[in-house]
Amino acid sequence: MEHNALINAKVAIAAILAALTAFWGWFGWLVVVWVGMMLLDWLIGSAAAFKKGKWSSAKLRAGAWHKGGEVVIVVVALVADWLIGLVVANIPGITLPFEYSVLLAPLVIVWYIIGELGSLAEHAVTFGAPVPGWLVSALEAGKKAVDSAGDKLTGDK
Repeated sequence: MEHNALINAKVAIAAILAALTAFWGWFGWLVVVWVGMMLLDWLIGSAAAFKKGKWSSAKLRAGAWHKGGEVVIVVVALVADWLIGLVVANIPGITLPFEYSVLLAPLVIVWYIIGELGSLAEHAVTFGAPVPGWLVSALEAGKKAVDSAGDKLTGDK
């Protein structure tokens, strides 16, 4: 009987995840990961500050404002993506060599996720965990790659 309950739970979870993927696709999962990393960083950062004896409600509020600022920037990128898509779809003579859905928002979100991962690694050091240098290097390389993609998109050097 327990075995059937476990299988039923697995089937239900798989069905829910499949339905969510069908509803919001890969981009929705990217947003879910970003929100999860933001919350985890905020919670782990609070725990790290508490461990160091530096926890304060003012720092907690500052962290919340910082995360709120990230949300604003992602909304700006989403609206910019929507606007670009609207212009490309409705103004004759403006075409792209590919179908445009989103471009700016995924780059911004991936950039923030990498930043959150780096912050989580820093918090782990506070708890005494060693962090491999190659992991830090890989995160830095990932952030630089996203910056480079954004620079190429806008023509910045």
